[in-house]
Amino acid sequence: MFRSFSEIVEKAKGYGPFRISVAVAQDMEVLKVMKMAQDIGLAEPILVGDEKLIRQMMKEVGLENAEVVNEEDEAAASLKAVSLVRDGKAQVLMKGFVNTSIFMRAVLNKEEGLRTGRLISHMATYEIPGHKKIVFCTDSGINVAPDLEQKKGILTNALMAVKAIGIERPKVAALAANELVSEKMPVTMDAKALADMGARGEIPDCIIEGPMPLDIALDEEIARHKGIDSSISGDVDLFFAPNIEVGNVLGKSWLYFNKAKWAGIVLGATHPIVLGSRGDTAEIKLNSIALACLVAKSIGKL
Repeated sequence: MFRSFSEIVEKAKGYGPFRISVAVAQDMEVLKVMKMAQDIGLAEPILVGDEKLIRQMMKEVGLENAEVVNEEDEAAASLKAVSLVRDGKAQVLMKGFVNTSIFMRAVLNKEEGLRTGRLISHMATYEIPGHKKIVFCTDSGINVAPDLEQKKGILTNALMAVKAIGIERPKVAALAANELVSEKMPVTMDAKALADMGARGEIPDCIIEGPMPLDIALDEEIARHKGIDSSISGDVDLFFAPNIEVGNVLGKSWLYFNKAKWAGIVLGATHPIVLGSRGDTAEIKLNSIALACLVAKSIGKL
């Protein structure tokens, strides 16, 4: 159990430094974070992109002793950054100053990418003030309206990652608006199906319950008041969202109303991927890198 991102960073540092391959690295904010990660012994960056621009920016942020691979074309630079990971020269892939669609085309390249045959999905991680531990949520960023088979893939990705960082038997809440299974609410049927898969051992070992409303997931007193016998209520590790809207709104409510800290990584490829946005703070980027490194170290390849 982790109580804060500082604990995740410290644990990842203990295994580091990790080689981080950055696609189209001529981005001042990314290079600032790479310097932070290098200074604390977490990362050794490999910067792929326009070498002239990268070295100029490196001087401005004080980043030294970083390997630079010159490739001015964005698509080619993305593919080169991917190949460094695929060939074992780096353990984590990170997006720099490149459009996400170009970056992901390189990741999913049939000949040279990081395909595994699994669904690509996003896992967010939150440190919520007043809550006893870090929590995880999937999928709030990639898959819009997954069907049951896709939900199984998303859940499997997240469980592999959560277990990789040291949570042996994660407690999972398959979220829905109601705890009763009803054909009128297909989400509840999917949640029950996922819980049944967990009971049959068809997904990585966990304790999964669903359908489960958020209040029951968060408060064991409410569960008891409603007569629900739950072994995870009040102690959930992973919140499984039935669609992107639920995951997105849930996460943003924690960020804005609870002033939570967060990080996110992309799963389902051979290695964890940091796919941040330009609006992410340095803290978010550093926490995401640490999370990706910890996952990569613990299970080698995803």
